[in-house]
Amino acid sequence: MSDRTKDRLMYALKSRGPNTAATLAKHLGVTAVAVRQHLDALLEADLVEFEDLKGTVGRPRRTWRLSDTGNKKFPDNHSGVLVDLLGNIKDLYGEEGLQRLIDARADQSRKSYVSAMKSAKTLSEKLHCLAEQRSEEGYMAEVLKDGEESFLFAENHCSICAAARSCQHFCQSELDLFQDVLGADVRVERVEHILKGDRRCLYKVSPN
Repeated sequence: MSDRTKDRLMYALKSRGPNTAATLAKHLGVTAVAVRQHLDALLEADLVEFEDLKGTVGRPRRTWRLSDTGNKKFPDNHSGVLVDLLGNIKDLYGEEGLQRLIDARADQSRKSYVSAMKSAKTLSEKLHCLAEQRSEEGYMAEVLKDGEESFLFAENHCSICAAARSCQHFCQSELDLFQDVLGADVRVERVEHILKGDRRCLYKVSPN
């Protein structure tokens, strides 16, 4: 398996969450034996870890996931510099100045997302446009069906995670932003949150 395929393996664990070697092999189009060999190499490099889950019958089911070191391989938008800048802005201009900065960022994103959605008619089309925009920003976004009319909007990576940990107004701002651009006729609810220990941020989007 090439280094490029190893990168795809790590990307699959990031975007799909914990998975067995067999499932990963099917997704990547390679043999389970090859995947296990390279998972062992990634384990030795401390980039992945595993958990053996006991079932009702048979051997435990081994699932693999990225380790903390593996997660750090994904970009975080120059997190150290950004956190320092946020601290400086707060010191100089207070909470109000920091909130104005967050609002300005949201306004800029709103214009970009609305423009991308201008030809979208259905909620599904809007969500896929939003996912494409967010993925370009590093969030690894995808849209999943959740019943007849509802959807799940997943972001498998937070490219501003360090900033969000420093100032959680960013998280509320993004939730409000999604609600705004998708319209008043839908409800957007965050059901998983990276900052609360979940592996991704997940939003349930359903008609009002």
